[in-house]
Amino acid sequence: MRSLPLPLALTARLSPVVVLAAAGWALSSGPATQAADDPAATQKSGDDSPTAPATAAVSKTYSAAPAPCDSLSAKTIKSLVPGAKSAGKEIPSTDSKLRRTCSWNALKGYDYRWLDVSFEITASDEAAEKSYKERVADKSGGGAVPGVGDSGYSVVNLTTEDKQQTREGVVMVRASNALISVTYSGSDFESKEAPGTDEINKGAIKAAKEAVAALEDGQKG
Repeated sequence: MRSLPLPLALTARLSPVVVLAAAGWALSSGPATQAADDPAATQKSGDDSPTAPATAAVSKTYSAAPAPCDSLSAKTIKSLVPGAKSAGKEIPSTDSKLRRTCSWNALKGYDYRWLDVSFEITASDEAAEKSYKERVADKSGGGAVPGVGDSGYSVVNLTTEDKQQTREGVVMVRASNALISVTYSGSDFESKEAPGTDEINKGAIKAAKEAVAALEDGQKG
């Protein structure tokens, strides 16, 4: 079989660099307590003395990201990325407790597939919801994915470079204070065409549902 050069965009993806920014979350403290030198205050007891309201702790359903390379079954990897090793390759993260990504890619014959699954744990449900809405706004043209997490969104785009088509599907999910992102793309280097929209979209959604299930199972464990 003659070797075919990959398009520049796909060649660059074979050595991805993931830059992730940590999200901050600040809690405000309660009002100062009454001065200790107030005689009247020292004589009051129990229910009569004013107390500062306690700072409410943020409830976090998920405290750590699961192992991303274990989030999909070997059967799913074989189906979506023919020829890829089921173990995948985890991409280094600045904080592996909060952000983790695994990638699978393979060229079988002339057919190329790439799959990424990422997990990000935020400080609260509110922080996750805000980030989710911002990301969805940046990926216009898609639609809601029902029955996955608290919110799900899917979008598929077609790009062409040097007459080679690549179709990419992205699924984003919010589950409590966790964000899950799946990217699935494909190309045929013989026909120069890309897989159909339905194939890519369904594949990305299938991976996203398994990833959410892995997140939930990890939390139970």
